[in-house]
Amino acid sequence: MQSVKSMKSKWVLGAAVGLLASFAVNADCVYPKKPASVPDGRTATEAQMMAGMAELKQFDSDVNAYGNCRDQETQARLSEGGADITDDQRKKIKAIQDKKRNAAVDELEAHAKQFNDQVRIYKEAQKKK
Repeated sequence: MQSVKSMKSKWVLGAAVGLLASFAVNADCVYPKKPASVPDGRTATEAQMMAGMAELKQFDSDVNAYGNCRDQETQARLSEGGADITDDQRKKIKAIQDKKRNAAVDELEAHAKQFNDQVRIYKEAQKKK
């Protein structure tokens, strides 16, 4: 039979390993940074609009990578719980991860809308030249 001290030591070690593993998984999921600005379609050059498009594409790629990372983190957290995890805990973990992912997607969609609005303005301005 194991002593109480031995059992406590194993529990503390297990908790520490689990905590470090969760930090390692979480550390990889870097929230994507949206581009600083959107070119003004009324005054932007073609090069500036193309640069804005490149930034938007990079942001889209970063958001997708972030989402994939969040999916992996969710699976890792669920796996950590093993068979002992309750349905309520599972739902809470997924809800938290979904909120994080959805925040990035919402930011991407808002930025894409702003950029697309400026593209339309740019195209109209080019017709007038």
